[in-house]
Amino acid sequence: MARRPSAILPDSLPPVGISREQAAAYVGISATLFDQLVAEGKMPDARMLRGRLVWDVMEVAAAFRAIPHRSERIDSLDGQGTGVNPWG
Repeated sequence: MARRPSAILPDSLPPVGISREQAAAYVGISATLFDQLVAEGKMPDARMLRGRLVWDVMEVAAAFRAIPHRSERIDSLDGQGTGVNPWG
């Protein structure tokens, strides 16, 4: 059985590129939700390396950190709201 490419790296050298499943796990969500966030532009798109989709770890982390905390004010889409997340 072949080892995963990331298994070759020492712990002190984390991978720069990760798979879809790894990217989703990195931010603590399912791969399906990750796909939805990519489609919405809230998570970065993958890079294509000879037919394989690879996500940049730094881009995934930056996109995650750009998502507001649930207690933060949000902009109302219609301009009529209070700017406070009613679901949070």
